[in-house]
Amino acid sequence: MQLSLLRSKSELANAAMQREILEGEGTPRQPTFNQKMQASGLGKLRATSIEVLQINVGKLCNQTCTHCHVDAGPDRRESMSRETAEQIIDVLASHDIPTLDITGGAPEMNPHFRWIVEQAHKLGRRVIDRCNLTILMANGFKDLPEFLADHDVEVVASLPCYLEENCDSQRGDGVFRRSIDALRRLNSLGYGIPGSRRKLSLVYNPIGLALPPLQDELEATYRRELKSRYDIVFSELHTITNLPISRFLDDLLKQGKLDEYLQTLIDQFNPLTVDGVMCRSMVSVDWQGRLFDCDFNQMLNIELEPGMPGTIHDFDAERLTSRTIMTGRHCFGCTAGCGSSCQGAVLKPQSEFAS
Repeated sequence: MQLSLLRSKSELANAAMQREILEGEGTPRQPTFNQKMQASGLGKLRATSIEVLQINVGKLCNQTCTHCHVDAGPDRRESMSRETAEQIIDVLASHDIPTLDITGGAPEMNPHFRWIVEQAHKLGRRVIDRCNLTILMANGFKDLPEFLADHDVEVVASLPCYLEENCDSQRGDGVFRRSIDALRRLNSLGYGIPGSRRKLSLVYNPIGLALPPLQDELEATYRRELKSRYDIVFSELHTITNLPISRFLDDLLKQGKLDEYLQTLIDQFNPLTVDGVMCRSMVSVDWQGRLFDCDFNQMLNIELEPGMPGTIHDFDAERLTSRTIMTGRHCFGCTAGCGSSCQGAVLKPQSEFAS
């Protein structure tokens, strides 16, 4: 625990540095997100509901992906406690929040993951596991597919490409093959099979500086290639824009490409996406129980607007539902092109906004 707290202090300092870099204080090079909103005739972002409680149960992961905005990996020790997990279940039990969205790290590596799933399932909530797939093939976790199926857990799985070389370049050598094995295992349990209630969604993140391709066109390609090459099926594909945070930000800085990437996001700002961005209908909870507008704000330590509840212990649905969303230049990632959210593109694909 002491190591985790020390690491947490370092993370706070790093988050502050990232915010300063992204906002470019004193540099008139690019508009802020709020300035762009105002120029488009839009007011500040405000929450409308709480349809999703998204919890990050820790940063421990069996992979180290180059695009990871959480900076997760095998050396991380931050992990949600049982006490915080119990508070989350208490909030679900006393509020009509339909969905519990569990992320990490590899969320399954948290020692209380199965208890959280069991309790949320008993409450009749839709439960999402944001899975990296390879954890399902790791020693000590090989019974997870059956556990997820038995508790009606929806699996949202990272697979940044249907080509082995491209996938491994982003996620590590051998990840693609283990991911294919995990997908076959999930298919064998009914996940992703047409007509099955066991939903299996795949997640695509671009490689490089581009925005995601049109979601429906890429989904069709994924279906064709995964079926023909590996006899794998899935429910749907989510395309998610890489936000300039953590490792991806580091990579952009090393390449001297941060301004170029931010300008791409700004140029592709689509006001039609604003109504559907995920922060308007969710609350994000970190491994310590602190509340944020979204997972990205969580990683940048951008707290809720002043006066809002700060932790899951102080959860107040009525006040949280009427809050103003805290924004920064990273928010251009969720509003570029067809938009980007935890559920994929915000809008139905429109070619004029595709890169």
